[in-house]
Amino acid sequence: MNPVEKGYKHVNGIEMYYEIYGSGKPLVLIHGGGSSILFDFKEVIERLQHQFQLIGVDLQNHGRSEHRDIPETFEQDAHDVVALLAELNIDYASFWGFSNGGNTVMQIAYRYPEVVENLVVASAFYKKNGMMDGFFESMQEARLDSMPEPLKINFLNLNPDFSKLENLFDKDSKRMQTFEDWDDKVLTSIQCPTLFISGDKDVMKPEHTVAMWRLVEGSQLMILPGVHGAYMMADFEGFVDKNKIDFTTQEVEKFLHKN
Repeated sequence: MNPVEKGYKHVNGIEMYYEIYGSGKPLVLIHGGGSSILFDFKEVIERLQHQFQLIGVDLQNHGRSEHRDIPETFEQDAHDVVALLAELNIDYASFWGFSNGGNTVMQIAYRYPEVVENLVVASAFYKKNGMMDGFFESMQEARLDSMPEPLKINFLNLNPDFSKLENLFDKDSKRMQTFEDWDDKVLTSIQCPTLFISGDKDVMKPEHTVAMWRLVEGSQLMILPGVHGAYMMADFEGFVDKNKIDFTTQEVEKFLHKN
């Protein structure tokens, strides 16, 4: 599995890293908090690289992209992704965002509807009460040693600078600690075909994913058995449920081709 193109583009004051796999209609892959392109999307890329042009992005402070000394926001990530696509001469694409990346792609659809063909929102949220009980309380106490070990190892393999790992954790933690509920209009304004996915034992309550689905007219909903992201990637123990990931990617492929 080799990218057909990879590199950096200068975007909004930082160097942003990207990888492109395959050819066809563009599908932009946006990873979750503390993560990177292949950590979240390796299994997806393996399955879909022959159906789409897959554009993976490392967001600010993550993976191989540069960091900023300003707070992270989902809005800033949305601006960065759209500016990166402009640098790549891609003016219209579908987007698949996982976890915090799901929040980012909703902000892209809200702020830049003209660039979005379809939206896949996987394991995301828009109000604090949608997360499992105690999540935001635990975020207030978050320390670097509580960051999942696989995410730390992944970051340092890509970017062996411990101070940048500390920066990543600090920015990601503060974004969640200071998160304020979004107005419903962020979702009700989304006009493109949208598919919401989450696990029944995810970090957001299934009812919250249902609530988001109800706000986006004509959207589709898929709640699968399992924990956060297990329907599309390896879990933190490294286990890959190939049959479940096959199912998820096949359903996403059908959704994208249908719309």
